Amino acid sequence: MGELKCGYAAIIGRPNVGKSTLMNHLIGQKIAITSGRPQTTRNRIQTVLTEDRGQIVFVDTPGIMRKSHNKLGDYMTDVSLGTLADSDVILWLVEPSSYIGEGDREIAAKLAQVKTPVLLVINKVDTVKKEQILAIIESWQKLHPFAEIIPVSGLKETNLEDLIDTVFRYLPEGPFLFDEETLTDQPMRQIASEIVREKALLCLKEEIPHGIAVTIERYREHEDGLTEIEASIICERDSHKGIIIGKGGSMLKRIGTLARREIEDLTEGRVYLRLFVKVRKDWRDNELMLKNYGYTKKP
Repeated sequence: MGELKCGYAAIIGRPNVGKSTLMNHLIGQKIAITSGRPQTTRNRIQTVLTEDRGQIVFVDTPGIMRKSHNKLGDYMTDVSLGTLADSDVILWLVEPSSYIGEGDREIAAKLAQVKTPVLLVINKVDTVKKEQILAIIESWQKLHPFAEIIPVSGLKETNLEDLIDTVFRYLPEGPFLFDEETLTDQPMRQIASEIVREKALLCLKEEIPHGIAVTIERYREHEDGLTEIEASIICERDSHKGIIIGKGGSMLKRIGTLARREIEDLTEGRVYLRLFVKVRKDWRDNELMLKNYGYTKKP
């Protein structure tokens, strides 16, 4: 067998193109939270695919927005663009359409400034007819000198083996970057926080999810296998707090039940989850609060 191929593959793209779903299916386990809402991913999340031939560290990033409306949005875009120079290969995810909007043209302009090879990954090809795919590829070929163009469906797991093979071709030779058993750089405490936020995204009305954060106040693993978690859902308005709690606490209970079940599946043990709701007005524009809630650039 030849030398091991190991390196970093950044997954970038506009909001809601399926970056987190694709990454979860590439590694065969749900690590990054997903939803039908833009801006679900707020931080870079690393997951590790280990095979006999080497190791791919996939880096899931927040969606690149044309214009952000607060400091949280600025932070998310900075996180995504900051990943470009640190990667060995870039996977740019796009929708299966021949129309290329301004947001994607701006991403192409950023990619023109880096020397990293770019694989264009046309996602969600299960939503278009096969005969349309060639025309879509031809449209995108004119935009950037892509190293490869690969049509896939993250959700249906179409062509993912081809994508993995292609990524390995562009990685440098070198030793494993992580232990062979490692699936992610995210501690379970952080994953639990994100699962609570995902369930809130699932349950809450359209206008509320962008304005919530989740903090873990207490995370304790007991010797008998019980994990005890206390988490706070942070929102920006008193009216939102009432909606999150729901009549007689019904909404908060629903969010908690869904989150607890998923955390139990991941930890393979019992979980006691207690949720609180706190109002912190305009936290998305407050640098100190952003830092407290984990939205800070790593040195």
